[in-house]
Amino acid sequence: MGQAIAITRSDHSAGELRKLAGASDDAEVVRRLLALAMVLDGCSRTEAARNNGMDRQTLRDWVHRYNSEGIDGLTSRKSRGRRPVLTEEQMQELKALVIEGPDLEKHQVVRWRCCDLREEMASRYEIKVHERTVGKLLRRIGLTRLQPRPSHPKKDPAAQEAFKKTLPI
Repeated sequence: MGQAIAITRSDHSAGELRKLAGASDDAEVVRRLLALAMVLDGCSRTEAARNNGMDRQTLRDWVHRYNSEGIDGLTSRKSRGRRPVLTEEQMQELKALVIEGPDLEKHQVVRWRCCDLREEMASRYEIKVHERTVGKLLRRIGLTRLQPRPSHPKKDPAAQEAFKKTLPI
């Protein structure tokens, strides 16, 4: 079995680490501080790790972080998450495209459906996404998947008004 990693940072004693743990609001940092305090008091690494709900290897990793970064290194790091499918400019372009509506001759559709937008996004931005993702993107830019009833491109508003039934008052 290998040599235990020593706590080389001497900024705080075990008692000070316990006081800092008592003042902390982050439960994960509290566990890590208490485990380090136990190690400084002379407890075995296995016992300190077990008493604070972690594995011995995990405690070793936190000792490394504490040695290099101090108490600030004991906080959990948040990942930035997955990179967005479309950039902000592409999202604005998509919103304008949806609001403008499809060109019948160019797009061969009367209204945008998620599957049609998916194909348009694949041709414009060279990305492949699921239809459900298209719906999520539309919701993110303030639009819905709901489509208005399609209307014929050659409709005549005057003929529609003449066709309407009117009630005599």
